[in-house]
Amino acid sequence: MLKFVEHRIGDRRIVRLIQKWLKAGVLEDGVVTTSDKGTGQGSVISPLLANVYLHYVFDLWIEVWRQKVASGEVVVVRYADDLVVGFQHRNDAERFLAEFKERLASFALELHPDKTRLIEFGRFAQVNRQRRGEGKAATFTFLGFTHYCATNSKGYFVVGRTTQPKRMQATLRKIKAVLRERMGVREGDIVNLSLETAQSHFFDPETGQRLEPFLSEAHELRSPTNAVLKHIE
Repeated sequence: MLKFVEHRIGDRRIVRLIQKWLKAGVLEDGVVTTSDKGTGQGSVISPLLANVYLHYVFDLWIEVWRQKVASGEVVVVRYADDLVVGFQHRNDAERFLAEFKERLASFALELHPDKTRLIEFGRFAQVNRQRRGEGKAATFTFLGFTHYCATNSKGYFVVGRTTQPKRMQATLRKIKAVLRERMGVREGDIVNLSLETAQSHFFDPETGQRLEPFLSEAHELRSPTNAVLKHIE
């Protein structure tokens, strides 16, 4: 980690500050936990350092792999430590997955077994599965959205997106908890901020209609009368 940081930062004072961050640990519920491996979970510097680390471990490596190893097109989308890689040919996908695991192992890292899948997805996925007598194409979750194979009004393939139900319900529970804590205060201002955040993050042409029930229920929670009733319940 520090070698990668030093490669990008020449100021030794900043490097020493980062070293202190790595050794400081994380305070949670009055208990300080430290680790001599990686960055502290929940530490403010962790996302930035993880991004620097993955730039060398993954970004630069996949760029070379795409040019020299892949036989077809490769599309890469990475946000922090979440990533999706699309391949034109299945054999490229299988080879990438095997070599990527080896690459991560050389840096003492590994893929999350429950979040790593090789699926058939794209404009030919559903047709190929129907030809083989299989069900619908698989979906995948990325950055709070479930992505699935769909078609537009003209019958052309599009990537459909829908918000994760668990995320939406979790947000409603948070709004409800805040309203209970602030009985008698102007709840509208609190909820409006949450709604603006939800709309800016979740809204797009594909998910706009699905967001309406969430906005409707959140607006209902905003009512002082309803807030009191919810509190009594």
